[in-house]
Amino acid sequence: MTDPRERPLFDAPAAGEQERMVEAILFASAAPVTVADLHARMPHGCDAPAALEALRERYAGRGVEVVRVGDAWAIRTAADLGFLMARETVETRRLSRAATETLAIVAYHQPCTRAEIEEIRGVAVGRGTLDQLLELEWIRFGRRRQSPGRPVTFVVTQEFLDHFGLESARDLPGLKDLRAAGLLESRPPPDRASEEAVDEPQEELFEEGDGS
Repeated sequence: MTDPRERPLFDAPAAGEQERMVEAILFASAAPVTVADLHARMPHGCDAPAALEALRERYAGRGVEVVRVGDAWAIRTAADLGFLMARETVETRRLSRAATETLAIVAYHQPCTRAEIEEIRGVAVGRGTLDQLLELEWIRFGRRRQSPGRPVTFVVTQEFLDHFGLESARDLPGLKDLRAAGLLESRPPPDRASEEAVDEPQEELFEEGDGS
């Protein structure tokens, strides 16, 4: 039998009311919200994960969906309806080839150090490349390696996952998907011995627009 002294002073709201609270918080938040943030805002005793799952099922197949972004949650336009939100004028921020390749390496090999990025690419990584990705908030500093010099590592951010509609880095496309999309070429890469004396924009592979 439960000791009455262990019971909370106030009962938690009904499950339906908790769903409404989570829905309101997600709708009003510009950035994805973590479960910890939800619990901090909701009355004591609420079960935010259960409310999120119920809300996710309720919105399944609708024009907007409740989606997971890393360790947070957000309300987003359904993926198949994103074209309705696109504008004809897109503010484009070009990424250099160096930045594009560095971002891909971090995404697929995180956490990785600058030296590891350079080893995979085969060329030095300019400071401007990492600065650009940090400024976009698509990568961030991770934990330092417990190795000589304790080098810092880099990992992708929730902003990166949110921008590309990914729940986690595990949802990144595989090699077969990349080849099918024409993003991997079978021909050998060009000689880049002098490609990166300075990180300059060369290819427009990622765009940051004001659409969905």
